[in-house]
Amino acid sequence: MENNQWWKKNVVYQIYPRSFHDANQDGIGDLQGIIEKLDYLKLLGVDVLWLSPVYDSPNDDNGYDIRNYQEIMQEFGTMEDFNQLLEQVHQRGMKLVMDLVVNHTSDEHQWFVESKKSKESPYRDYYFWREGKEGREPNNWGSVFGGSAWQYDETTDEYYLHIFSKKQPDLNWENPKLRQEVYQIMKFWLDKGIDGFRMDVINFISKQPGMPDGEVHDGQTYGDGSRYFMNGSRIHEFLQEMNEKVLTDYSVMTVGEMPGASPENAALYTDPNRNELNMIFTFEHMDLDSAPGGKWNLKPVNLVDLKENLAKWQTALHNKGWNSLYWNNHDQPRIVSRFGNDQKHRVESAKMLAACLHFMQGTPYIYQGEEIGMTNVKFESLDDYRDIETLNMYQERKALGYTHNGIMQSIYAKGRDNARTPVQWDDSEHGGFTSGTPWIKVNPRYKEINVKAALEDPNSIFYFYQKLIAMRKEMEIMVEGDFQLLLKDHPVIFAYERSWKDESLLVFCNFGDKTIAIEDEGLLSRFPEYETVLSNYKNGDPKELRPYEAIVLKR
Repeated sequence: MENNQWWKKNVVYQIYPRSFHDANQDGIGDLQGIIEKLDYLKLLGVDVLWLSPVYDSPNDDNGYDIRNYQEIMQEFGTMEDFNQLLEQVHQRGMKLVMDLVVNHTSDEHQWFVESKKSKESPYRDYYFWREGKEGREPNNWGSVFGGSAWQYDETTDEYYLHIFSKKQPDLNWENPKLRQEVYQIMKFWLDKGIDGFRMDVINFISKQPGMPDGEVHDGQTYGDGSRYFMNGSRIHEFLQEMNEKVLTDYSVMTVGEMPGASPENAALYTDPNRNELNMIFTFEHMDLDSAPGGKWNLKPVNLVDLKENLAKWQTALHNKGWNSLYWNNHDQPRIVSRFGNDQKHRVESAKMLAACLHFMQGTPYIYQGEEIGMTNVKFESLDDYRDIETLNMYQERKALGYTHNGIMQSIYAKGRDNARTPVQWDDSEHGGFTSGTPWIKVNPRYKEINVKAALEDPNSIFYFYQKLIAMRKEMEIMVEGDFQLLLKDHPVIFAYERSWKDESLLVFCNFGDKTIAIEDEGLLSRFPEYETVLSNYKNGDPKELRPYEAIVLKR
């Protein structure tokens, strides 16, 4: 493995700063709070810390609406605090990756403020301004956060495009001057010594010229324009230019968040010979528990579908590109509540899900709190929720006649605030996150689920993650081996084999709450001699898997 591909052996830990740890006790997590917990992250064994946005922002979408890319959000601290964080991370032999949000800015960014003033503004073409059509929006696209993707502005009697919130106008990457501005921002942070970027919805930056109307799905008011702004015609050109102008000069890691990207797209984006990105985040496996009409329409995940999907990505990118491996992030509900059992079998199912993911090929991502098995939350009052997507959806569905209880069930299952409740450090008030009033309530389960309890229990989820991370560094087969799905039609067992040189690993995971005998004796007879390298129960036996058991064999 080439030295500049260090990220292949690494494990990434995502920090959502607002909810991680609050050092100054104002109820909001901050950079000094992260610094105070670096030794904990070092103990876990992670290599790379990815920070969700810490830039100056009016905070309409929790920092993904950036007002100034070269300043730190005041609530999080100062640039001095950031420099100290970077230095402390590097001192501990870890790396720091920043969020790069360049599909859109805040409407309070200086570029947009200038762009809005007149049609002659030199910044006008940094964004998408269009005349209305017959007294309505330029096209029928809906925003990801509900409503139209266009906002009327009376100053110049035109509309601007915002795929997300109306306070997040989209940048026009067709403009070469705008692209140069973005590259300068990237260099500003790379020259400070950061170790790479996670790129927010980066496959949205190439819009189809003409911006045709999208298809209107049942029950929707606006059209789905995604086929005209995802994976657009110039996306590869833009990413290759970014690589040539910026990334090629630094030994860094890049991961692109790419909703709507297929394995075929990903093979192009992540092929090292094409000089675009190191890996992407796919959303396909995260959409399998959504019924038609989007994520708020719930259905249970079908394990056969999940296996087929993950196997497809493993196979499609092997020896071509590279996978990212994740169950959780700041936009996804907690996996132990989603695909596991967050009550009786919380510990076993959290460990099983971790093993299932970490033994695949790719770079694993752990989201804060995942390593202690944090769960979804059910706030009784809508007033306790903070996420713009959730609150907008509630109002839209209420207007369409959905019941309050029905909408709340969707929020409990899929709302982004499930991931954004503060990290539970101990069993003191507010889970040790702050002595102030937290910006969002702490999950009431902090008394039983917290870092202090996890560190005191040698059989905790934390130490299981620690072991998985250490094994990746020791076992090259975890990094290099190919992947073969086994028992593909089994409704509750996820089994696969990794092979490399003359080594084999066999991974068995029970996704159910009953003991299951493995009847395919032919499978185990291929392993007449094996050792058990990992189990989430004592004395595991691969012939009979207990509820949510994971067992990994080596021959």
